[in-house]
Amino acid sequence: MLPQQYFYQVWARLSGDPSKFPLHARIFHSVCLISIFALSYNVPFNYIIGLPNIALASFFGLVVACAVYYISRFKNRPEISIPIVNISGLLLFTFNYFMNSGISGPTDLYFLLFLLLSIVISPTNEYKFWIPVNVGMFLILGIAEYLSPETFPNTYDDRFSKFIDHLSSYLVVAAITFFCTYYIRRSYENEKLITAEKSEAIEKQNEQIIEKNRELEGINAEKNKLMSIVAHDLRSPLGSIQNFLELLTQHDLEEQQKLDIENDLLNATKNTLAMLSKLLDWSKSQLYGVSARPEMLNLSKLLQSTLELEADIAFRKGITLDYQLSPSMSVFADGDMMQIVVRNIIGNATKFTKSGGRITVRANSEHNQCVISVQDDGIGMSAEKSESIFSLNVESTYGTKNEKGVGLGLLLCIEFVKAQNGRIWFESEPGNGTCFYISIPTSNAADTIAPDLTSDIRLRA
Repeated sequence: MLPQQYFYQVWARLSGDPSKFPLHARIFHSVCLISIFALSYNVPFNYIIGLPNIALASFFGLVVACAVYYISRFKNRPEISIPIVNISGLLLFTFNYFMNSGISGPTDLYFLLFLLLSIVISPTNEYKFWIPVNVGMFLILGIAEYLSPETFPNTYDDRFSKFIDHLSSYLVVAAITFFCTYYIRRSYENEKLITAEKSEAIEKQNEQIIEKNRELEGINAEKNKLMSIVAHDLRSPLGSIQNFLELLTQHDLEEQQKLDIENDLLNATKNTLAMLSKLLDWSKSQLYGVSARPEMLNLSKLLQSTLELEADIAFRKGITLDYQLSPSMSVFADGDMMQIVVRNIIGNATKFTKSGGRITVRANSEHNQCVISVQDDGIGMSAEKSESIFSLNVESTYGTKNEKGVGLGLLLCIEFVKAQNGRIWFESEPGNGTCFYISIPTSNAADTIAPDLTSDIRLRA
């Protein structure tokens, strides 16, 4: 460490920690320290040049400087120390004026120096009082000397003593003025730097708060959207169930009518249960986060039961579900998530495909990725619909047999696929169907992670 840096560290420790003492208090401590050093020199110097009374007064000033420094620095009571310094300084220099040749001595320099120190160490509401007191005291002494010069005798033995005293006083005043001014400027620059850093930190915090507010607004909008979905989309099937039950209990119906109503009631119940299942899955993902537990799984065995169930549902709507998966193909995936994703994609294909349509499920291996495609020949999607399909902003759409969803299925799909380091995208053409693609790693290697985890939309011309 350089000597200059060591000196600054020691001085900063003596003047006080900036986190505990304000700037004017630290300046006051520095002035006290400088005064202690100056008076420590002044006491023996005045005694040597034949001014014992001045040496005694300087010693009194030294004791006062040490006392007020201790009270302010270690007792943290600058409001007591500063008035003591101002009063003691004026008394000391007034006594010095009488004992050190009046205007012929160097006391005018000390009065001017003390005026500067009073401005520096005193709070703003106090130095306005001490300035006129200092100036007034010196003017009174000067006028008194002019009117009664014998009261202020010449205390110098010879011209040499006067020369040394004036030169020494000037050097002391110049040194103290320099140190005070330098310390003030250095402290100001440090405070300015600290303030700038705090302002920058506050700006960053404000930016973070603004960003958090935006996130919260987005979350709140999603919550409102979800509540709207629950209130609107679940009320309709529950109302249908209620109407069906009222018809069954309040009217005498033929067996065929009862059978039709029971079938409609069963379908309404299934649709409501499907919507509630999607809502529950999405709520869990939002509450606990999406955390996949991938493992090596045989794709055909993993999706066999899901495909059979979806094929049965499609068959009841008059749709053929054709699936062919290689028995040897494996994926590194979370089994439960994959079943939910495939079930939602095929369910949507069934929902938007007319009776007599066809849904084809295939899986191919491409660059250490298993790409599952679900192709339908349904109603397809418009460009406007495609842009919001993977968000809560998408509007729920009725299927070809008035099936109703909550708009959460594809949102779940993209979250679950991303959690497995996969990718999902689709191609669609209004009136000519849609094909969804799901890309999942085939091994637990870092280079199998899909390069782009965001959704990709392609509209077929």
